[in-house]
Amino acid sequence: MAEEKVINNYFYDEAAYDYHDAGYVPLKEPQTPQQPLNIPGLLKPDKETATDMYYTIVAQTGEVQLIPGKKTQTWGYNGPLLGKTVVFKRGKTIHVHLVNHLPEVTTFHWHGLAIPGPIEDGGCHAPVYPGKSRDVTFKINQPAAFVWLHAHPCPSTAEQVWHGLAGGAIVQDDHEASLPLPRNYGVDDIPIILQDRRFHKDNQWDYRADYDPDGVAGPTPMINGTINPYFDVTTQKVRLRFLDGANRREFRLHFSDDLEFAQIAGDLSLLPHPVKMTKLLITCAERQEIIVDFGKYKPGDVVTLYSDDVPLVHFRIHEFKPDHTTLPQQLFETPDPAVDPNLPVHHVTLDGMDESVAINGKKFKMDRIDYKMPLHKVQIWDIENTNPAPGMIHPYHMHGTAFEVISRDGHAPYPNERGLKDTVAVNPGEHVRIKVWFNVAGVFMYHCHIIEHEDGGMMAQLQVVDPADPNKKYHLMNHMTLMKAFAEERHVPMDQLWLGGMDSYKKMGMEM
Repeated sequence: MAEEKVINNYFYDEAAYDYHDAGYVPLKEPQTPQQPLNIPGLLKPDKETATDMYYTIVAQTGEVQLIPGKKTQTWGYNGPLLGKTVVFKRGKTIHVHLVNHLPEVTTFHWHGLAIPGPIEDGGCHAPVYPGKSRDVTFKINQPAAFVWLHAHPCPSTAEQVWHGLAGGAIVQDDHEASLPLPRNYGVDDIPIILQDRRFHKDNQWDYRADYDPDGVAGPTPMINGTINPYFDVTTQKVRLRFLDGANRREFRLHFSDDLEFAQIAGDLSLLPHPVKMTKLLITCAERQEIIVDFGKYKPGDVVTLYSDDVPLVHFRIHEFKPDHTTLPQQLFETPDPAVDPNLPVHHVTLDGMDESVAINGKKFKMDRIDYKMPLHKVQIWDIENTNPAPGMIHPYHMHGTAFEVISRDGHAPYPNERGLKDTVAVNPGEHVRIKVWFNVAGVFMYHCHIIEHEDGGMMAQLQVVDPADPNKKYHLMNHMTLMKAFAEERHVPMDQLWLGGMDSYKKMGMEM
């Protein structure tokens, strides 16, 4: 049998990589001492039965010793920064008590979960005000995956994620559990949340000072809320669950020695087959899972994970037992339902950069439905990045569904995007066709996941209509309701309120 090809390129248009942007902030290696990689703890359920799981999730303020000197003021879920990892088991009904201990309104968005919208999904229409709580219930009926929780209050999603409101969640199912994959969490199964920050006076973050309508970035890599981390490798094989939790930055990942690894999963499922590679590009909000085999190294060696030429994580090799398990060549069968012949191709354009961003020529309005689609019907969506080259890569995300990438400009999708996804990066001038179907009804957003772009209006909203209840009405909030809440909580009059996304509307002369 021929040797399996090892992929050693990043696939995407190099001329559109974020480092060509005029406002690009290059990463720099931290000059602070190395710290143990923070592994987010597993969030303990309040209660679990054979059919149900109960959780309490608290959004709170905190402070963290990120670099020497003063502690940095941060926000997090059930902790001072980011969040504990939540476990969802397929087939179970999940009950979540959401609590807001922040000084301002927030929402709790389950990015990647196929659950009803707009309330359970936790987008803009499900606010939890300071000192208040909200209870949501939903059933998990989707394959094993690494999903995430982040704030989503329009138009301040980006600022709240920058404060630290982002955390991982693992969906478990029987199929994934039957495969010989590392899953000893914290030992050989590790979340790697990729972010970046800039430290200002007294080690604080200053979102407004760093604001860029094309996405906020900082020069310091922050991995799982750790600056300059190392990880002690005590097993030959390690599963890394990457999440690009940055506002703007794409990461071009590779190891020292061009160490080969195998990608086994994307956003919302395992891949059909492992993909051998030495380079992996991950854009905002995407998840990519890989297995790294450290078998050729000896105790005392260090293997470094880089983005471009900047070290992100130092893997310190210790003694480990030999591991002769092999990855199955068949990991997952991607669903491929037939397209409904009565549904025409739906076209979505991702337009503009800076303040001019839009979808299909329009900026987002919270109380407008842009499209309606029937429940359980399958449709082709054509996603076009209308920026001329070199332009920007736009990571396109859909709430409430898992889609299948079927082509890029008429050609086959990349080898590592053949599983189920919720976010796909689109090159300038490119058309990406995806197969879309919803298994839950409701109102859902779709948008660019450069978070400042979505705040600035590169977002739209569809209603998934259940034929059993075709006239169901949803209460849709408007931007002004949330902005008035922000103004009140920040103790400023409306004409002095600053939220990053507001600038994009004002500079285009548009009402929110």
